[in-house]
Amino acid sequence: MRLILAIFLPWLQFFTIGRPIAGIICLLLQISLIGWIPAAIWSVYALSQYKTDKKIERAMGTRT
Repeated sequence: MRLILAIFLPWLQFFTIGRPIAGIICLLLQISLIGWIPAAIWSVYALSQYKTDKKIERAMGTRT
């Protein structure tokens, strides 16, 4: 679901992963039609980093 959100409403996806300042910057970028594509790419990349961070936290949490 977050992937669909990252493609169609990139700025909103940043708010769901706890990065509101990046969400505001992404909204400003998305306002222009040309900036929408880089905003969507940035949002998908940030989502993949978020998922990786959560996997690392889970792995480290089970070891200690």
